[in-house]
Amino acid sequence: MMQTSDSYNQKNSLFNAMNRFIGAVNNMDQTVMVPSLLRDVPLEDCEDVTTVANGTASAASNGAAYFHQDGDMYSSYVLLKSIRNDIEWGVLQGEERFKEKVGRTEMSRAEAEEDDLEKQFHFHLSGLHAVLSKLTHKANTLTNRYKEEIGCGN
Repeated sequence: MMQTSDSYNQKNSLFNAMNRFIGAVNNMDQTVMVPSLLRDVPLEDCEDVTTVANGTASAASNGAAYFHQDGDMYSSYVLLKSIRNDIEWGVLQGEERFKEKVGRTEMSRAEAEEDDLEKQFHFHLSGLHAVLSKLTHKANTLTNRYKEEIGCGN
């Protein structure tokens, strides 16, 4: 029988992936003292995000689309903080946004596919890991870019 402490030490656990993301966003939030300085600063790492997305499940690649649409670092900053808040405080607001974007026909189709719950669980878990990894990378990149913009070294 596996001990509970062993599962928390697993590098690829969902718990650790969420903690890495939340830590990266908290670090970003503490570093970025003047978020308005991020306005109109273009994202330069779009290639990195698409490279990461190429090796993941297609459902997880939706996370990369957010960063291509943003256009500036401020939008990414706000998005990352919003996702962190959804993880920490619940996803009710996030679910409502998702339902608006996907539409009722997509939700009905997802509800109809409940016959293989284990397969769905592993699909979504894999996608969540991929998205959290990309978001963590994005938060770290944004923090470093902010430091460059204000003239601080790493």
